[in-house]
Amino acid sequence: MRLAARIGLVSNGVLHLLVAWLAVRIALGGRGRADHIGALQAIAAEPFGRVVVWLVVVAFVAVVLWRLREACWGFPAAPDRTVKRLFAVGQVAVFGGLTTLALRVATGSPGGTGAEGATAAVLRLPGGRWLVLGVGLVVLVIGAFIVVQGVRLKFTADLDLAAAGPLAVGLVRWLGRVGAVAKGVATMVIGVLVGVAAITYQPARAEGLDAALKTIAAQPAGAFALVVVAVGLASFGVFCFLDARYHRV
Repeated sequence: MRLAARIGLVSNGVLHLLVAWLAVRIALGGRGRADHIGALQAIAAEPFGRVVVWLVVVAFVAVVLWRLREACWGFPAAPDRTVKRLFAVGQVAVFGGLTTLALRVATGSPGGTGAEGATAAVLRLPGGRWLVLGVGLVVLVIGAFIVVQGVRLKFTADLDLAAAGPLAVGLVRWLGRVGAVAKGVATMVIGVLVGVAAITYQPARAEGLDAALKTIAAQPAGAFALVVVAVGLASFGVFCFLDARYHRV
């Protein structure tokens, strides 16, 4: 289970590297999806790619089970165990979503995150606009939290770097910080788009990471900004490899 969980972390890194590459292609005028669905579809299109995606599904399930155990019984002696357990709950949700996306690609189901359809359904409910707006604000705050935690290097608390050399420690800190800032910025843009979808009653705006990156690209000097974000996402992807090596699983 530990090995599978670490493979799941590595798989997450590979997906972030592919998303970064797809984002660069969009910045250079290309087309396609710059999100996890697009990355998984790129893997599935290769020879034996669908088999690899099935392995990714299994690895992500292992991460979900590991994080679920942490959320229920982890960190008994840590003074901030409540915060750590809540973070583990968030990781269960994140990797649960990634598992669903990978399973959809592995089985050949139609692409799409389903965010637009879910947002439209909620908007039709009484008070749905306020609910979607609240979700957008929560996502915005989460993005800001990711940035702050990355800048403050809080992620190193869960890593066992005692046996790591100075170069590895430096790479972990630098890549983790840059990657967290990029992920946080992208998450904040997603929150803004969800809020805009609520205010304007346009569910299509709430399409997740792909819409967020393309929104960045559409701004003045957006191509340059998107490349910068892509470099950050690639940094996080490489950090995931180091995280898989040094994380306390």
